[in-house]
Amino acid sequence: MFSFGEILAMARKEKNFKQKDVSALLMERYGMDVKAGSISHWEKGDSMPNAWQFLRLCEVYQINNINETFGVYDQANPLTQLNSAGMEKIYDYASLLLQNDLYKRPSAQILPFNRQLPRFYLAASAGTGQYLDSDAYEMIDVGSEVSNLADFGITLAGDSMEPLYINGQTVWVHRQEELANGEIGIFYYDGNAYCKKYQDNGDSIRLISLNKKYDPIEIDEDKGFKIFGKVVG
Repeated sequence: MFSFGEILAMARKEKNFKQKDVSALLMERYGMDVKAGSISHWEKGDSMPNAWQFLRLCEVYQINNINETFGVYDQANPLTQLNSAGMEKIYDYASLLLQNDLYKRPSAQILPFNRQLPRFYLAASAGTGQYLDSDAYEMIDVGSEVSNLADFGITLAGDSMEPLYINGQTVWVHRQEELANGEIGIFYYDGNAYCKKYQDNGDSIRLISLNKKYDPIEIDEDKGFKIFGKVVG
């Protein structure tokens, strides 16, 4: 009998996905930041995905019958005793029942998903730079329009990130201390906070504005430099 991780690996390979492909699909479809290394650990049995990650993996791999695929059976349920031919008979009969509204389950009421996130009063600079005061924020209600990766929001001041982000717009940020080249983040530098595109050339770091009228900011790490997080919406 195959282990949980081995089943995940076989399902991935059946779709001809590499682990990095699955990582990209989870981010693209569901906004889930799952690294290829995490998927490798799951397949090796070193760790387990949480429930939400597991269900999204099943969707990516098109696993329709989780119980059967992973060998989870409820002996009290007679359906678990049926082979594939028997299950086809069940589905055929179910399709007949669904033609009659009497046997249809009522549609579920989808409740709006709301949560509270901090939004900072003082604006991160999209121009000349303002200090990000970690105590100056308010808690606001947000819904599904805000990425589930977001940890806090911050209002931009200035036009250096136009046309993507405009003056007065709130951007939502996932708190992390590292960024890849080209990612947009919130940074602390020399007493100010900035929203910029990150560029690391190996021997130098620059913060890039999208508005071409602003020059890049060359980072001197002796002046204090910190990555607050990645802009995710």
